Amino acid sequence: MAKKKADPASVALNRELLRSMLLQRRFEERCAEAYALGKIGGFCHLYIGQEAVSTGTLSMLRPDDYVITTYRDHGQALARGLSARSIMAELFGRSDGCARGKGGSMHLFDKAHNFLGGHGIVGGHIPIATGVGFAIKYRGGDQCIVCFFGEAAINNGAFHEAANMAALWKLPVIYIIENNRYGMGTAIERASSIHDIYERAGSYDMARDVVDGQDVFAVRDVVGRAVERARTQGTPTLLEVRTYRFMGHSMSDAVSGTYRTKAELDQYLKRDPIMLLRQRMQDAGEISEDEMAALDAELKALVQDAWDFADASPELPLEALYEDVLVDTTSDAADAAAR
Repeated sequence: MAKKKADPASVALNRELLRSMLLQRRFEERCAEAYALGKIGGFCHLYIGQEAVSTGTLSMLRPDDYVITTYRDHGQALARGLSARSIMAELFGRSDGCARGKGGSMHLFDKAHNFLGGHGIVGGHIPIATGVGFAIKYRGGDQCIVCFFGEAAINNGAFHEAANMAALWKLPVIYIIENNRYGMGTAIERASSIHDIYERAGSYDMARDVVDGQDVFAVRDVVGRAVERARTQGTPTLLEVRTYRFMGHSMSDAVSGTYRTKAELDQYLKRDPIMLLRQRMQDAGEISEDEMAALDAELKALVQDAWDFADASPELPLEALYEDVLVDTTSDAADAAAR
């Protein structure tokens, strides 16, 4: 029997998903190197191992949808379309960064892509996402907002207040729990009275689901249903995406720290999301070893270009400390009065 010919559109999509995930991986590997060399200061949280979550989720959104996230935001920013140059320059604290070098690793922001941050306070951005959902409804739009946060944030009061409001007022918010099993060094079993944490949404009569976060297609499927629900019904969804970070919580415990065993890490490494997609594509004859090598070389060069760009970008002058602090509303008030 002749082998069924692959759909060109499907092959193109699979290649784009692979490219997105591999770009994030190569970018984060260089971030670890830059941090060790002192080019990145402050905190730095790598996304290695969780690339299928960002890629699968954000590939289902439109450009006019909104994204808000936590301090582990580099991969999500790349998946949303921010340039590697602007992100790397931001990490280097340079003026060409996406937040003019003032946000750094934990506070990436880009209005043009409706990427609303990078937030350093655990759970602090969840009410903001709910507010954006209210704004969408108030304006009569059919966009949605995706809000990423870790499983440790689910125990914060901010989450429960926001979830109740979103369900009560029927807001198009998709809350995505990136359950990588550890809140810093604390396993979920030691922190949560229930382990199927997506069931927390039952308290608010909210749609909910759980999905394998290492499978980019499974993520796309469950997020796609949530997006459709948000657009057509204007109602929220809580998704628990079970994933795993291959690096430590931050660069202060760069690999595993003392809270997990090497055997556990090795077991999860067998389900590397990039490896799973690559193997699936190779088995289907959608990508060859030579094509994979060429893609890898292209992305390594792209990340090197971002590094060089960031290195050449100027530092902000000292007086820039006083800029972007207050908003001048006088022109807005004059325009409103004229109307």
